[in-house]
Amino acid sequence: MRVLLLCDDHYHPGNVPDQGMQPFKQKGFALDVIYDAADFNPARLADYAVVITAKMDQTTQTDTTPWRTPAIQDAFIQYVENGGGLIVAHSGTVAGADTAKLDEFVGCKFHWHPADCPTTVDVVKPHPITAGVTAFTEVDEHYHLAITAPDADIFLASYAAAQGDPAKVESEPYFNAVAAVRAAGYAVKRGKGRVCVLTPGHHLSVWLNPQFQLLLENALNWCAGK
Repeated sequence: MRVLLLCDDHYHPGNVPDQGMQPFKQKGFALDVIYDAADFNPARLADYAVVITAKMDQTTQTDTTPWRTPAIQDAFIQYVENGGGLIVAHSGTVAGADTAKLDEFVGCKFHWHPADCPTTVDVVKPHPITAGVTAFTEVDEHYHLAITAPDADIFLASYAAAQGDPAKVESEPYFNAVAAVRAAGYAVKRGKGRVCVLTPGHHLSVWLNPQFQLLLENALNWCAGK
């Protein structure tokens, strides 16, 4: 299966998802990786069974110019509706200033996250993407999403305990947060194609966690229609 990974932005170095995806080369997946969005040709989307976006709307880690132009958003939408698979991982959920069309298509928008903390991820309902997956805990950014897709099939949740000073939750929320359970993974079908959203993945330890690796493998196969 041919897979394209788009990664690298100011807050999320591309080597993290890149290294996290390397084990899949030993599992029969042919992986291409693009760090610089200027090198991305949307006409090549049809060459891939699944595309993974782990990248904010920033061209590279040092060039924060937006890359999700209206034409590129349309290309992603057409790709999925024609039967392509799309995995939106971690920072890929972060909206840009003018990405509303693609955000609505995917069905979510990143809201915020507190400081890195131990985050437990667990299955909340059976789904082909969660087959064989059990709970795991890693230090991660505990993403809070606004899910807008009414048909989002939520199969994964994440939990983080309270941290910091409860009296400062409102004034300094980054370092002081209440305990929270959030949606961490869902799937939707769009036209002939499929979309999977996974929020974990700020650190390499998350990507290499055996349970997250299994989630990714299942997601790749499901998005490819297998």
